Amino acid sequence: MSTEVEIHALKKSSDVASSDDVKLNKISSLLTEDKARGGAQAMLYAVGLTEEDMHKAQIGIASLWWEGNPCNVHLLDLAKKVKEGCEGEGLLGLTFNTIGVSDGMTMGTEGMSYSLPSRDIIADSIETVVMAQHYDGNICIPSCDKNMPGCAIAAARHNRPTIMIYGGTIQAGRRHLDCPSMGFKKGDTVNIADAFESWGAYTTSKISEEERMDVVRHACPGAGSCGGMYTANTMSSCLEALGLSLPYSSSISATDPAKLQECYRAASYMKNLLAKDIKPRDILSRKSFDNAIALTCILGGSTNAVLHLLAIARAADIPLTVDDFQAIADRTPYLADLRPSGKYMMEDLNKVGGVPAVLKYLLKNTNLIHGDTLTVTGKTLAENLQDVPELDFQSQDVVRPLDDPIKSTGHICILRGSLAPDSAVAKITGKEGLRFEGSAKCFDVEADFYKSLKAGEITAGTVVIFRYQGPKGGPGMPEMLGPTGAIMGAGLGDKTCLITDGRFSGASRGFIIGHVTPEAQLGGPIALVEDGDKILVDAQTRKIEWLVDDATKEARRDKWRQMGERPLKVKRGVLFRYIRDVAPANVGAYCD
Repeated sequence: MSTEVEIHALKKSSDVASSDDVKLNKISSLLTEDKARGGAQAMLYAVGLTEEDMHKAQIGIASLWWEGNPCNVHLLDLAKKVKEGCEGEGLLGLTFNTIGVSDGMTMGTEGMSYSLPSRDIIADSIETVVMAQHYDGNICIPSCDKNMPGCAIAAARHNRPTIMIYGGTIQAGRRHLDCPSMGFKKGDTVNIADAFESWGAYTTSKISEEERMDVVRHACPGAGSCGGMYTANTMSSCLEALGLSLPYSSSISATDPAKLQECYRAASYMKNLLAKDIKPRDILSRKSFDNAIALTCILGGSTNAVLHLLAIARAADIPLTVDDFQAIADRTPYLADLRPSGKYMMEDLNKVGGVPAVLKYLLKNTNLIHGDTLTVTGKTLAENLQDVPELDFQSQDVVRPLDDPIKSTGHICILRGSLAPDSAVAKITGKEGLRFEGSAKCFDVEADFYKSLKAGEITAGTVVIFRYQGPKGGPGMPEMLGPTGAIMGAGLGDKTCLITDGRFSGASRGFIIGHVTPEAQLGGPIALVEDGDKILVDAQTRKIEWLVDDATKEARRDKWRQMGERPLKVKRGVLFRYIRDVAPANVGAYCD
């Protein structure tokens, strides 16, 4: 591939820096040029390096490739293109792998307990390889939900020049059958969230088996991360706003030729970072986190952004709290009509200008975005956006103008009250209402919920409570996409509320509240609720209240204490270590 290939209007890094007089291999030379390190050099010769290679900067290419997930299946091909670009720039790209967990595939199973812990395993493994192997820089290629924060946490820790290349969003699938009962026709788009919601529709006899299978068979047409503004696309957008990825990286789809071009060109930007000694902690700042949070609110992103941005900020030693999310949400409108609550997909956002066009609009017309933050191009965010075409509100409605928002404030709402004294995180788009009061129906095991739904026990006015799903109790804070999808499919999305000390997938929608702290495993009030108790959630006052009298609360507390400490679900292995080390959700569920 030619080094002259262009991605949109982005300037080539060769326009902005020269590395002729700068030693780029400052770190790797400790192994490759020191005569005392003959053993290391011998082993490098064994894997094919030449004497010339020994004087090149070494770039660790962290591919999060594995075959069993559409989000990650293509990443090895992208890594090969990054390596090819490194060769073209006189750098030595060395590919290594780390792990991944498919949230979509493990949803509702014991495997989901491994999802959030995988974030920290990814961070640990990349930090370990980059530091141990003395790599001068790191190019990460993440794609599934926990990939992006894992890579970012690692970058903040090892602090070597780093570029993130998002693997890209999946394209929308297409229905092959009409589905009149749900208002869909052949040719309409379909995606992974529809596959989850199809079960609820099927089990309540709203659709046939043939219609259900049509959704399942065609929801995911190929490689790429789940296509709405779900967690993967939320976090890739955050990476771009943080300055850790190149412009347009977050919205270019996995199968778009521009994604391969981005991979090839990354090495030229890495060379610039090495020459200027620009490292992740030079890029990550409180201002850049403010940008990422504001963009999340604008796009209607996943509540998982709260959990992950807190953890990334901590890794970079940048003060950030859940209350900062509320402060930014209060002044930031919700503008993008993207799934799960809207109608468009990430590929549609890319067609109208992608994240750069949104950032440019905000930078030009509001005070929500800091344009002076540094990015991996070596330029500021404002400089990157200078030549970006502006959003055209006459020809598109994927993103609304500021004077016609979907909601005048952000959809992320930090709640507190007698049910969640420390905090809880709600996703309130306004479409599901701002207040809910109802009667609790409690589940300690997710499987019991599906039986209850099928039996007709989940009705209008029910507050479904999933507990013992927190970081320690889950363990791993499993996501509740299965239950929310089933509720939506059953036609109860606007008639029920779901509360959990676990998490929600970015694809979840409805009146949903997660991240309840303290969690049930630690004796939080959510552990004490019983069926029939009244619960009130008010997004306007930011309250989440357990409406029983003090005497009842104390009696329930005494009963819980008498039962003794609830046994952990695991006693060995990675999940046991996670339970032992993990911090509460309201500080990011970090482990170090």
